[in-house]
Amino acid sequence: MAALSLFINAATLARPARQNARSTTGKIAHAACVPKCSSGKSEGLSRRSALAGVAMLTVAAPLLSVASPPAPATALPLGKKGGLDYAAVAKDISALMDADPDKGPTLVRLAWHSSGTYDKMSKTGGSGEGTIRFKEELAHGGNAGLNNAVDWMEPIHAKYASDDLSYADLYTLGGAVAIKNMGGPEIQFRAGRVDAMDPVKVTPDGRLPSADSGPKGVDKSDADHIRDIFYRMGFDDKEIVALSGAHALGRCHAEYSGYVGPWTGTPTTFSNAYYQLLLKAQWTYDDRHPNYQYKDASGTLMMLPTDLALVKDEAFLPYVQKYAKNKSEFYADFAAAFQKLEELGTSGLAPASYS
Repeated sequence: MAALSLFINAATLARPARQNARSTTGKIAHAACVPKCSSGKSEGLSRRSALAGVAMLTVAAPLLSVASPPAPATALPLGKKGGLDYAAVAKDISALMDADPDKGPTLVRLAWHSSGTYDKMSKTGGSGEGTIRFKEELAHGGNAGLNNAVDWMEPIHAKYASDDLSYADLYTLGGAVAIKNMGGPEIQFRAGRVDAMDPVKVTPDGRLPSADSGPKGVDKSDADHIRDIFYRMGFDDKEIVALSGAHALGRCHAEYSGYVGPWTGTPTTFSNAYYQLLLKAQWTYDDRHPNYQYKDASGTLMMLPTDLALVKDEAFLPYVQKYAKNKSEFYADFAAAFQKLEELGTSGLAPASYS
């Protein structure tokens, strides 16, 4: 079954013709455009971490067997980490969206996919190491088209690389900035992620949600699949439904996922319209497309089987009803769940202001 994330690519844009200055492979290859909308033992270290390790071996080798408690996180003054001003980074991200508003939903998807690989049992995956920039992870079916977003962010990373901006922090900040700029809630952002330097840290394909699970069309297997994916990361039913509300944004593209169309009539505006449409529109099978999807009466909007699972499942439905009626409650719950999502697989983060 093809993997499809909760956040689908909002625009198909040409990839810049230039060479990327990224670690290990040096270049990011195009992700295969397939019909989809073993983590290693070694650990990539930054140059700073490596030098710190050498110093410890030289000066305090007898102490290496003693585990020291981590230092408590402290707030980064004025949105800065050393010489890095996150408000300036956010301004450059906003400029991307000002030039092309359709990039906003894709930046949310990039942040989601860089975080949504987390597994709470093995403690692998998550946003902590920026592995989605590696061609090995971009080749995962659910990431089709995200090579574009990685390329959009490359000049911003290059601009602030000397100030120690990590790819991992950049991609997650991009999601927070995009949500706010599109009218959504402000996501609390904490910085300090350290990039992996080797694609051995890339997790196996298959950790992102699918659009349809089991028989074609919505059935119990779709709700079960959603829970399997999100429970693995540590989310509960309320958080699952809250995060699903980001489907107010963006659209599906046949060349990437095999599905076609937007969920709402305002795909670059964050709102609770997704829940209202789930409840009020009449959704019927759409036979115009190869993959099994649903259309509204106008034929212009779509829903996936896993979308409709939220109203078919007795435990999910009350949250859909609540968010359809109460926008402010949705925004509050979404902001908390999205911050949690972006911090999966991280440690030692510190608050950083970006507005």
